[in-house]
Amino acid sequence: MIIVMQRQATETQINSVISYIRERGLHEHISRGEERTIIGAVGDERVFEPRELEALAGVEKAMRVLQDWRIISRETKAEDTVITVRGQQLGGNHHQLVASVTNSQLPENINIFIDPFFQAASPYTPPSQPRTNMQQQIASAHQAGKSVWLRIRDVRQLEPALQAEADIIYLGGELMSNRTLLNEVGCLNIPVVLCKDKHHQVDDWLIAAEHIALKGNHHLMLGEAGTLSLERNAPYRLDVEAIVKARKITHLPIVANISHLAHAYMDSTTLMQIAQAAGAHIIIY
Repeated sequence: MIIVMQRQATETQINSVISYIRERGLHEHISRGEERTIIGAVGDERVFEPRELEALAGVEKAMRVLQDWRIISRETKAEDTVITVRGQQLGGNHHQLVASVTNSQLPENINIFIDPFFQAASPYTPPSQPRTNMQQQIASAHQAGKSVWLRIRDVRQLEPALQAEADIIYLGGELMSNRTLLNEVGCLNIPVVLCKDKHHQVDDWLIAAEHIALKGNHHLMLGEAGTLSLERNAPYRLDVEAIVKARKITHLPIVANISHLAHAYMDSTTLMQIAQAAGAHIIIY
C-alpha cells in the first residue's frame, strides 16, 4: 500500500500512520521528499482498505500495490491453467468450440452448452420440464462422448445439475454477486465458469472469481457473454477489452459466449475471430 501524506502533515501524524501500519502486522518504508512524505506499507496490504488509511489525520490518499485477487493472478502462477474434462484440455494453447443447443438434437463432434432452467419473460409461456430434458440431453451427450456445459440460474439448481452429471457448471453474469452461490461452487470439485455481469467491471469479476478459488475450487474459468452497447438494435456487444485484460492478469482459461451477440452487422463468424484474437480459449456459439 502506498500512502501519500498531505503537504502540511506533521511528524505526529506521520508517526500515527506508521503505528497504524505496524498494528496490522506490516512494516513501513518512508520516502521523504521536499514537499511530501510517502509511506509504503510492506506486507499483506489486504488487511485494510485504502479508505481506512485515508481517514487518518494528515493522509491525502492511499493506493493499493496488490490487487484483491491472489490465487487467480499471474503473479502467483505465471503459466496458464489447463483444465481436463472428459479427456479434452481447456486453456493454455488449447482452443475449443462449444455449441449452444435448445433441443434434443446434438451437433456432431462438438461439446454442448445447455440452459435448461431458462424462464421466458412472458408469464403466459408454457413452463418447460428442465430436469427431465436436462437428464436426457446430458445422457445422450455422454453416450456420444461429448462434455456438457450447463447453466444454472439459482443456487437451488446446483444439486439437480450435479445429480444429472453435468461436466461444467456455468454461472451467468447475474450470479456474479451471489456470494452464497460462489461459496457453494467453491466447495465443489467440478469445473465452473463465472461470467462477468454486463454492468460490472473486470475488477469486480476477478474478485468474484477469487471468492470461488479461495474456497478451494481451482477448476475455474472466466466467461464473457456481453456488455452493454450503445447500438439501438444490438444492446449487447462482446467485451473485447475485458477478455484481453483477464488473459493478461490471470492464468485462468477464458470463455467467450457469443450465442446471443450476433446481429445484422456482426455475424457469428466475425465474433469468433474477434474473440480468438482477444485471447479466448473457448467459444460458445
